[in-house]
Amino acid sequence: MQRVENRQWWAILVLPLLLSSTLADTAFAKQSDAQQSMLSQSPQPPDIRLGPLFQAVQSAKLFSDQKTFADAIPKSDPSTILADWQMQKKQRNFDLRHFVDTNFTLPVDGDKYVPPAGQSLREHINGLWPVLTRSVSQPARWDSLLPLPKPYVVPGGRFREIYYWDSYFTMLGLAESGHWDRVEDMVNNFASLLDKYGHIPNGNRSYYLSRSQPPFFSLMVDLLAQHQGDGVYTQYLPQLQKEYDYWMAGADHLKAGDASKNVVKLTDGTLLNRYWDARDVPRTESWLDDVNTAQKAQQREKAGLYRDLRAGAASGWDFSSRWFGTQNDISTIQTTRIVPVDLNALMFHLEKTLAKANQVAKQADAGRHYDALAKKRQQAINRYLWDEKQGFYADYDWQKGAVRPQLTAATLFPLYLQVATDKQASRTAAIVKSQLLKEGGLVTTTVNNGQQWDAPNGWAPLQWAAVEGLNNYGQQALAKDIGIRFLKNVQATYDKEHKLVEKYVVEGKGLGGGGGGEYPLQDGFGWTNGVTLKLMDLYCPKGITCNNVGDIK
Repeated sequence: MQRVENRQWWAILVLPLLLSSTLADTAFAKQSDAQQSMLSQSPQPPDIRLGPLFQAVQSAKLFSDQKTFADAIPKSDPSTILADWQMQKKQRNFDLRHFVDTNFTLPVDGDKYVPPAGQSLREHINGLWPVLTRSVSQPARWDSLLPLPKPYVVPGGRFREIYYWDSYFTMLGLAESGHWDRVEDMVNNFASLLDKYGHIPNGNRSYYLSRSQPPFFSLMVDLLAQHQGDGVYTQYLPQLQKEYDYWMAGADHLKAGDASKNVVKLTDGTLLNRYWDARDVPRTESWLDDVNTAQKAQQREKAGLYRDLRAGAASGWDFSSRWFGTQNDISTIQTTRIVPVDLNALMFHLEKTLAKANQVAKQADAGRHYDALAKKRQQAINRYLWDEKQGFYADYDWQKGAVRPQLTAATLFPLYLQVATDKQASRTAAIVKSQLLKEGGLVTTTVNNGQQWDAPNGWAPLQWAAVEGLNNYGQQALAKDIGIRFLKNVQATYDKEHKLVEKYVVEGKGLGGGGGGEYPLQDGFGWTNGVTLKLMDLYCPKGITCNNVGDIK
């Protein structure tokens, strides 16, 4: 495996740092050229800016959620705060929590939203859109939050910023509610991130800049084009191109059987994509979690483990047995050696969208070029990411040269984005029905190991991908079965707790809010709101507005 970035980040974080504004220079001196370029053009994440102070706070477990201090805003120049800490920590009776409270503004959750009594599920969702809307064009000077030119909708709970792939499913709901102005705002925000940073980060935080998330920008453009017409493709063609360039960076000089950043070149020259993060240190927002994981994996090189954890976060499935070598052990995570089926289906859609956008822009040669690339990728997905023996799509281990045998809900993405043949779609539908369809919707995997992207949890975006994908291939009965089961789960939870949540338990007797993972279940919740509205309207009787799932016949 080609290593294009060196591994000095960890050394930077643990070595004593100078007590002056030369902290940034010290960090830069240890980076590869690519990392220096990225950091020089972008705000530094808190773990670099604050160095050993950041580690000390996270190690002390001052906050139950590691993201709290990552989102804290220094009240003065971080180098000055760092110098003060270096001096004060040696004093008798030094109180680290008091020091943090004095020198940082900590994030504060807003008042818990309490819906009016008797509000229907639809009314609740429509009432949530303004509650979840933020507008931050100019954050505080030392804030980790990245500015965006237009208002945007956050998921909710601890997630006080936008998240890339979450936002698409939120936008589906905004469109369903008639908020096309907000849909356009959010497309413009993502376009601005592409213009400024060359990619769409995981979220609009400085500590998310080193990675992206599942590339849904082309679907966002599709969505807006449904309302405004094909001129949208020409308008966002430059940003669609930048998105593609980011994901394919390094492909032209890559040797067969090797990988660089987000690109993998198989031994026969086939180009596919993987998830990647430019850094190989503990995640800023989950620093102690990653350090503890590394301590359990004493036989693994820490830098590689941290890279794989970060790449797992880039996938949006953080975390899942899908990325593990041993299903119950996160320390065996190996995301960067996996070619994911959903990512490559999304890249197929991006190539098809670039083909269409260039055709609309009357750039016929470029349109044909991207159409040819899409056809090559489609052939590659149907060859390498298809398990002929078991009859479903799966991820591919590019180092072993073999398809991974695990069935996950990602198997439906080639149907969702119309990559599959009719025969492959039919076989996939059959196994989804027999193994993934549960009482409360589609389960994420068949493994129950305490990770949130595993059983018994089901997630709204995966329900929608399944429903859309199955409908694309004439599997309407199964699609409706999945959709209705999930809707009943959402409705029952709302009736009981008066809220929508991030994820749901979909199998067994204890349906309702899901669990597992690194943080408690979050309320809100952007993508659940969006998918719920889409499913309600998809399965409502013609001409009738369904306000609750009970209205669906």
